[in-house]
Amino acid sequence: MPARAGIGLRAQHHLQVLSESPAVAWFEAHTENYFADGGAHVEALIRIRERHPLSLHGVGLSLGSADEIDLEHLARVRRTVLRFEPELVSEHLSWSSVGGRFANDLLPLPYTEEALRQVSAHIAQVQDYLGRQILIENVSSYMEFSCSRIPEWEFLAAVAVESGCGILLDLNNIYVAARNFGYDAQHYLDAIDPGAVQEIHLAGHGTMDFEGRELLIDTHGTAVCDAVWALYRAALRRFGDVPALIEWDTDIPALEVLMTEAAKADSIRAHAHALAA
Repeated sequence: MPARAGIGLRAQHHLQVLSESPAVAWFEAHTENYFADGGAHVEALIRIRERHPLSLHGVGLSLGSADEIDLEHLARVRRTVLRFEPELVSEHLSWSSVGGRFANDLLPLPYTEEALRQVSAHIAQVQDYLGRQILIENVSSYMEFSCSRIPEWEFLAAVAVESGCGILLDLNNIYVAARNFGYDAQHYLDAIDPGAVQEIHLAGHGTMDFEGRELLIDTHGTAVCDAVWALYRAALRRFGDVPALIEWDTDIPALEVLMTEAAKADSIRAHAHALAA
């Protein structure tokens, strides 16, 4: 995967990407959107994959659940990975199911030793089944479990060591949680092993009033804000050249807007390189 900025691929951009072959370094697609045996979306991604490096980003394995891994879902993930042969495969440090019932959300974990063992075992199981390492992404959160005993950044770092996975570091999610809970986002970066980080996500967020105070909400529906760009500069200093993704999932703009955001990320990375030299 080139250490440049890629774009999250959305269905409304398929035809434009195929007809214009835009100068995009790489694309990331949501794994579950391409489970089908065939159809227009699958055929489009097959053709796009012939021209561009690809990352597959899953949302449905519920790695942090007390439930066992859904083996049928996992088999479909493997089939999709084998079909498209992506450079990177990723999932989330979260849970979505309990007792076989699923919530349409990526819910944060209680940061305990028990949860650490459970999610690490699930990740190891997935990696063994796929025959490859996966990356695990930190999620945004708006509440904390009273039983948590480990800071989130230490928990994420420990999961990587325990399971052998890599890390997909979402800087917007770090910023959102840091603002909501009042901790230092730089402290989060400093706790993560640079060798574990293989991809970075950049996205936008919104705000709402909650009981008289501002709460940040991870919407993935706006441009990257200045504070997250500043965190990206800090991440480049710590982690070096890592592929970065512009993630925009709601109120999706024209492809050219996403390309402008990716160009800004590449410009910041080039400037960081020049300063380091």
